[in-house]
Amino acid sequence: MHSFVHLHVHSEYSLLDGACRIDHLLDRASELGMHSIALTDHGVMHGAVEFYKKAKARGIHPIIGCEVYVARTSMQEKAGRQDKPYHLILLAENETGYRNLLAIVSEAHLQGFYYKPRTDKQFLRDHNEGLIALSACLGGELASRILQGDVAGAKQAAVEYKEIFGKDRFFIELQDHGLLEEKQVNRHLIELSRELGLGLVATNDAHYLRREDAGVHDVLLCIQTGKNLQDEDRMRFPSDEFYLKSGAEMEDRFRYVPEALENTWKIAKRCQVDLHLGETHLPQFDLPDGHTADSYLTLLCEQGLIERYGAENLASAMPDASLSNRAAFGKTKEADGDIMERARQRLHYELSVIRQMGFAGYFLIVWDFMRFAHERGISTGPGRGSAAGSLVAYVLRITDVDPLAYNLLFERFLNPERVSWPDIDIDFDYERRSEVIDYVTEKYGENRVAQIVTYGTMAARAAIRDVGRVMDVPLPDVDRVAKLVPHSLSMTIEKALQIEPALGKLYEENEMVRRLLDTAKAIEGFPRHTSIHAAGVVISKEPLTRYVPLSRGAEGGVLTQYAMEDLEAVGLLKMDFLGLRNLTIIDQTLEMVRLEHGIEIDFTRMDMNDPATYQLLARGDTDGCFQLESDGVKNVLRELKPTEFEDIVAVISLYRPGPMENIPTYIAAKHGRIPVSSPHPDLHPILQDTYGIIVYQEQIMQIASRMAGFSLGQADLLRRAVGKKKRDVLQQQRELFVTGCVQNGYAESIANDVYDLIVRFADYGFNRSHAVAYAVIAYRTAYLKANYPAEYMAALLTSWLHSSNKVAQYVDDCRRMGIQVLPPDVNQSEYRFAVRNGQIRFALAAVKNVGITAIQSILQARKKGPFADLLDFCRRVDSRVCNRRVIESLIRSGAFDWMGHGRRSLLVSLNDAIERGGRMQKEMDAAQISLFGLMEDADQTESIDYPEIEDFSEAERLEMEKELLGLYVSGHPLDRYRAAMERSAKHRISELGEAEDDRVVQVAGRVRQIRMVQTKKGQTMAFVELEDLTGTAELVVFPMVFAEARPILENEPVIWVKAKVQWQEDAVKLIAEKMGPLLAGGDTDRARGSAGVGQGASVRKEESDDGPQTLAKDGSRGAKQTLFIKIDPDKEDAARLRTLQVCLRRHNGSVPVVLYYAGKKTSRQIKEQVEPTEELLAEIERLMGSGSAVLKN
Repeated sequence: MHSFVHLHVHSEYSLLDGACRIDHLLDRASELGMHSIALTDHGVMHGAVEFYKKAKARGIHPIIGCEVYVARTSMQEKAGRQDKPYHLILLAENETGYRNLLAIVSEAHLQGFYYKPRTDKQFLRDHNEGLIALSACLGGELASRILQGDVAGAKQAAVEYKEIFGKDRFFIELQDHGLLEEKQVNRHLIELSRELGLGLVATNDAHYLRREDAGVHDVLLCIQTGKNLQDEDRMRFPSDEFYLKSGAEMEDRFRYVPEALENTWKIAKRCQVDLHLGETHLPQFDLPDGHTADSYLTLLCEQGLIERYGAENLASAMPDASLSNRAAFGKTKEADGDIMERARQRLHYELSVIRQMGFAGYFLIVWDFMRFAHERGISTGPGRGSAAGSLVAYVLRITDVDPLAYNLLFERFLNPERVSWPDIDIDFDYERRSEVIDYVTEKYGENRVAQIVTYGTMAARAAIRDVGRVMDVPLPDVDRVAKLVPHSLSMTIEKALQIEPALGKLYEENEMVRRLLDTAKAIEGFPRHTSIHAAGVVISKEPLTRYVPLSRGAEGGVLTQYAMEDLEAVGLLKMDFLGLRNLTIIDQTLEMVRLEHGIEIDFTRMDMNDPATYQLLARGDTDGCFQLESDGVKNVLRELKPTEFEDIVAVISLYRPGPMENIPTYIAAKHGRIPVSSPHPDLHPILQDTYGIIVYQEQIMQIASRMAGFSLGQADLLRRAVGKKKRDVLQQQRELFVTGCVQNGYAESIANDVYDLIVRFADYGFNRSHAVAYAVIAYRTAYLKANYPAEYMAALLTSWLHSSNKVAQYVDDCRRMGIQVLPPDVNQSEYRFAVRNGQIRFALAAVKNVGITAIQSILQARKKGPFADLLDFCRRVDSRVCNRRVIESLIRSGAFDWMGHGRRSLLVSLNDAIERGGRMQKEMDAAQISLFGLMEDADQTESIDYPEIEDFSEAERLEMEKELLGLYVSGHPLDRYRAAMERSAKHRISELGEAEDDRVVQVAGRVRQIRMVQTKKGQTMAFVELEDLTGTAELVVFPMVFAEARPILENEPVIWVKAKVQWQEDAVKLIAEKMGPLLAGGDTDRARGSAGVGQGASVRKEESDDGPQTLAKDGSRGAKQTLFIKIDPDKEDAARLRTLQVCLRRHNGSVPVVLYYAGKKTSRQIKEQVEPTEELLAEIERLMGSGSAVLKN
C-alpha cells in the first residue's frame, strides 16, 4: 500500500494555535518516511513559499492549501458573532488552483473579514477551478449540521459542495482524535459519501508534532486567549491526539475505510503546483513613443550627466571632494573636461551592465517616483546602501552623492559577474513618505501595490514572561528568571543557559524553572502577530493576487501575506520607502532659517569644510545629530577631533562591534602619535585615508584588483566569499588571490600576508557607499546645529513631539546651549515648535488634550490679529473644537500667562468666558448687530473681571506643566541643583534608553516617590521614582543597599546614584549600588563629611565622580572673578563668534564675561555670565587661540 499523506496540517503561521515550526514539521515528516505533506493554516497562507522551498530542498512533495472560513450567508454580511463560519480545506491541484486559492484567501481578508477572514459559496463557485476541497473537521459544515441533528442539511451542503467543485474534487473528511462527537459524525459522513458517490479522505488535524507536545500547544492557546492553565472555562483541545501521526497510526485508526487512506496519496499525486521561483514580474513602465527601456534610460542618463557634470555645475558639485589633493579615494585635481570624460566612460560602462542584466525598467521605475518626490518638494536622502556607488543613480538624481568624487564602486551595487536584483532603498521625509506611496499606487494601480507583512515574534524574555503568566508562576520568580537572559537582539534561551551561570544553575536545581524554560524554549521565536514592514512596498506587473495572498493591515491598508524574502522568491519587485526623521528635521530647519534670517541654504552647492561644524563635532556636542548621538560616538568624536568629511565617514563605519577595536589606532595615527604603515607601498593610495586600516568593503575590492589583477566584479565575489568564513571557500579564494598576485610580480609571502589581512577585516569592513551617504546627512545636521542652533533644536523638538522623554532631553540641551525654551502661548505658538528672536516657543501640538482641529481653529482665528484676552479667545475660536477641556489645558500649561492674571483666576473665570464668548459667536452668526461689520467693535467693549485670588504656587504650576506638556518648561524643581547635578551625574535619565544591559551609570535627581515592600525573607526593599532634568526612571533598591540608604532616600530631596542598567522588555530600570545626597550649591555629600552608601560604600575621595570644579587658572577657587576673552582680528568672523556665544551659554553661571578686541584695543562686557570650569576655558582656547581666556579677580 502507498504511504499515508497528511492533508490537514497547521504550522506556526496559524498564529498562537499551530505549534509546528515548518523546519521541524518537514524533518518529522522525513523521520516518518513521508514523501508528501500539505500545509493548511487557518485562513492564511503566510508560510506557503517557505514551506514549498524547504520541502523541495528535502525531497518532500509540498501540497499548498488553506483551511478557509466559509460564511453562512454572504461574506459581505456582518452578522452576529454567534453565527460562526464553517471550516473548509482547500488544496491547490495545479497552478490555476493556486491562483484561485490566492484570490479566495485575499478576498476573505479584504472583503469578508468579520472576526475571521471569510469567503462564501458564491466566491468559491466563481474560483473553484484547480482546487480540491475537503469537508474539514467538526467545524466543517457537514459535521456541524450532523452534530445539530440536521442530517438532511448536511446532505444538502454536501450536494452543494459537489456542485461547486465537482464530484472528483470534493471529498468528505474523516477524523478520529478519540472524540465521541467524531465517532457520531463519521458514521453519517460515510453514509453520505456512499449515497452521493463522494470520496472519503482520512486526516488528522495536526497542530503539533508529537503527542508530548500537547502541553506546549495548550500553553500557546492560553497565550492567544489571555487565560492561564488553571482557568476552567478556557478554550482547549479535547485530547492529545492532534499531532502528526505516522502512517501506521493512521492505518490503525481507519482500517475500516481503507479507501479514505488510499485517497490521501491519490490527492497528493494530483496536487502538482510549480511556483516558478526565480522568475521576475517587473511592472510595466510607460515609455515614450519610439523608445525601449534601454534607450529611454540612456537618454535620461545623458541629460543627467550634463546637469551633474556640465562646466557650470562642476565647481559646486561636492567641491571639497572633487578638488581635494588626496588621491586615496580618487579625489584628485582634474580639468573639467577630464572629469566629464571620466564620468562619461563610467556611465557607458554602468549602462552596459544594466542593459546586459535587463534592469533598465527597474531604474526607470525608481527614477519616476524620485522625480515625483523632487517635483513635489519632498526631501529624499543622498543615498542608502550600495546604490550610492552607481553613477546612473547619481545622474538620475536617485542618489545625491557623487561616486566619482568619493571613488565609490559600482560593482559593490551591481556585479556583472553575479546576477542579482539591484536593491535601491530610498529615504524620504518621514512626514511625506506616504505621498510617494500614494503616487506609486495611483500610477500602477491599487491592485498592484501593497505594503509588506512582517511578524512580531516571541523573543526569549517575552516567551518566558508569557509562559510564566500562563503557568501561574509568581511574577517575582518569572521576573528573576527573565532578567537572567542577557538583553540582546540575537539572544535565545538556549544560548543564555550556556553563557549565564546563574540561569544554568537555576535550571538544574529548580524543577519549576526547568518547566518554565523548557516550555518557553518550545514557543520561542513563534510569530505572535503580524504587522507592517517599516519600509517595504511591493509593485507588481499584474494584479498582486496572481502572485501573493493579501490581507488588510491594522490601519486599513493592503498588506501582502508573504514576507520580504518570499516576495523576492516569487519574483515581485520590492522597494524600501523609508521615512527618515532627520530629513524632516533638516527641511524644517531650513524653512525656519529662511523665515528668521532670510537665508536660503543649498547644501548641494556648499562644501563640507565649515569650521563651526567641526568644532561642534570635536566637542562631541552632537545630541540630535544623525548617527552621531550615542555616548560612545560622542566620546570618539572628542578624541578624534574631526577636521574633514572623511573623518565623519570613518566614525560612522568604525563605531560598530568589531571594527571599533581599531578606533584607538585610527585616532593615534590621525594625530601623528603612531606611524601609518601599509602591507605594501602599492596599497598606500588605497589605505592612506584610513591610516593603514581596512575600514571599507570597497578597500578589499580595490586591494584584490590592484594586487591580484581581479576585475572589480571578481573582487566583489572575493569579498562576499571570505566574509562567510567557510574553510574550503577561504582556501579556494586564497589560491586564486595568491596566484593573481604572483602573476603581477608580488612575492608569494606578501600575497599571503595581504590575504590574511583581508580575511581578518572581511567581517569588519563597512559599505563605504552607505557610510558616505549617511555621513552627508550627519554633516548637514551638525552644520545646522552649529550655525543655527535655535532653529535646529526647534525642528528636532518638533520631530519628537509625542515623546515627552525626548522633548525633555532636548529642552535640557537647549538650556545648556543658552537657548531659552518658552512655554506655549496662544498668541505666539504655532502647531510646531517655532523660533522667535533666538528663543524657542513651545508647540501647541505638544499640549495634552489640544488636538489638531483645535489648533487649526486657533491659528485661523489668530490671522485677524492677536487675542486680547480670554474672552476674546472664546469669542473667536470654534467652540465645537476648542471646548472647555482644551481651553483649560491651555490655561494650565501657561498658554495664557501673557495676560498677567494667575492661572487660578483664569480657570475660575473660564465658565463665564465660554458662556459669553459662545453668546457673542451666536450673535455674530445671526448678524443681530448692525451691518457693515460693527459687531466686532461692539464686542471689543466687553470684558471680564478676573478675580484677584491667590494663584497656584510655583510648584503647583510646574506640576501642571509636567502633566500637560510632559515636562517642566517655565522652570524646574531641580533648577537650583542644575550645576551640582551636571558635575555629579555622568548620564541623563533620558539617555538611558541607549545604554546596554548591565552597564553601570551614575545619575542624579530628586526622589518623587518611594514604595517600600517586604521580601519573602522579611527584608525591606524599595522601588523609587527618580527624576532628573530630562525624565524619570524606576530605581530598584534591594535590601542590602536600602538598609544603608533609607535615611538618604527619606530625608534628602536630591541624590546621586550609581546603578546598573537593567532592561525589562522595552523599559529600563536602575538597580541601585551606591547613593548619596546632593546639595544645591554644588557640593556633594563629601563636603558635609558624610559618606555615600551602598555595596562597598566608603567616604568618597576628592578624585571621585564629581566632575570638573570651578577653578581659577592657578587652580584656586576664586571669588568676584571676571572672565576676559581676547579676540584677535583673524578670529572676528561671525561663525566663530556665534560658536563662542553658544559655548558661553552652555556654561551658564554667575561670572561676568568681557570681550577684548585686540585689533581695535577695545573691551566690552556682554550679557552672558558663565561658570568658568576647566572645560570651558579649554573650549575657548581651542576656538579663539592659546592664552585667549583669562580669569581675573
